[in-house]
Amino acid sequence: MSSTARGREPVASAVWRERADLATWLALTLTGLALTWLAVRSGAQLGTRSAPFLGSYRLLLAFASLLAPIVAASTIVLAWRGQFDRVNFRVLLAFAYAGTLAWALSLALVDGAAGLTRSLQSPDNYLTDVPAVGDDPHAYLLAFTTAPGHSAAARGHPPGPVLLLWALHRIGLTDELALGVLLTAIGALVTPLVLLAVRGVCGELAARRYAPVLMLAPYAVWVAVSLEVVVAALGAAALATGVLASARGRSGLRAGGWALVAGMTLGVAALFSYAAAWLGLSLVCLYFARRRPFLNLATGLGALIPVLAAQLAGFEWMEGLLLARADYAARVEPYRSALWWSGIGLVVLLLAAGPPLVRSLRRLRNTPGWPFLVGAGVAVAFSLLAGLARGGAEAAWLPFVPWLTVAAVAPEEQGGPAPPAPLLLVAVGAVTAVVVEALLATPW
Repeated sequence: MSSTARGREPVASAVWRERADLATWLALTLTGLALTWLAVRSGAQLGTRSAPFLGSYRLLLAFASLLAPIVAASTIVLAWRGQFDRVNFRVLLAFAYAGTLAWALSLALVDGAAGLTRSLQSPDNYLTDVPAVGDDPHAYLLAFTTAPGHSAAARGHPPGPVLLLWALHRIGLTDELALGVLLTAIGALVTPLVLLAVRGVCGELAARRYAPVLMLAPYAVWVAVSLEVVVAALGAAALATGVLASARGRSGLRAGGWALVAGMTLGVAALFSYAAAWLGLSLVCLYFARRRPFLNLATGLGALIPVLAAQLAGFEWMEGLLLARADYAARVEPYRSALWWSGIGLVVLLLAAGPPLVRSLRRLRNTPGWPFLVGAGVAVAFSLLAGLARGGAEAAWLPFVPWLTVAAVAPEEQGGPAPPAPLLLVAVGAVTAVVVEALLATPW
């Protein structure tokens, strides 16, 4: 066999595998959607007529609908032409952030300004709780677990989201459109932070190839409509800092200091979402995989600092968790079938992560980034098996989904060269996001 033929064989094999991954994702997704449709038609206890999501369906096509396809096409062309492999890595991080922000905003603006403000205006969301803080956030914390009248969102979360919106109001940022843009900008930070973490563990080339996967991820549909993006950004910062702490050649106080910062960041994230604590499992696995287990002591101590500080201020994290669980049991569980929603949750995951999820799961054993998938995967699996994913998981899982596709850029064999970016899978995922945005009207 000639050298030219041998060179073509790996390329043909990679193309075939990418198409096989796409076919698997399509088969699983279409089957799941068909079963979900049957559940809705049969009158199953779902609590929504728009399963696998909450909300309602409509067809909305407007001039703004062209924005997202333009952003997606431009990104894919640049990646296909190898631009992501050639630019300075810092420039790539800046471009990845801008591209992610443009992608999320272009999807939200299909609904016009309402795409960025509707969630904030919902009576079930945090903004309705801000007046209760008044001029005394300390008194608000003291009464958080006992005061009646919280919104549905606040009852299921620690006080972090409400206090963040209160602080933004205090500095004069009261316009809902400006708040929506700011929160989307915070959510877009996830992409460069994840890329920094992947670079430190999997290598720079893998991070470069992973950039388009994150920039055009379907879960961007919910980035502009959920405060969970703050949790996602804090969680990504914690893991990126943990990678920095455990880097080769960093030891002693420098390593311990960065590990402490990683824990403190994770602790702050836990004051925004009880589920954020699951990302600590990724840090534990990361330190053991890099033979730096003693860093867990510094990170564990760091995670306790914000939680204990909140407790001294009046909010007990564990009590809040138990009350949130009791509220969920009374408000959601009797009206939404755990059996049906556990299966539908898998459909939500397939749609939110897109086709790269299948490729990532297939290559999981070949990536040094497996610790990232452990924390995120266990968090999603726990919520499914415990019956906690009964609608709204597409937003609640935002802190975890970006890590579930890390292995999409893993080599075919452990230690081998990083493969090209799976642009076919990325393109289909982008189309999925455009279709979901055009058809789904979320209730928040």
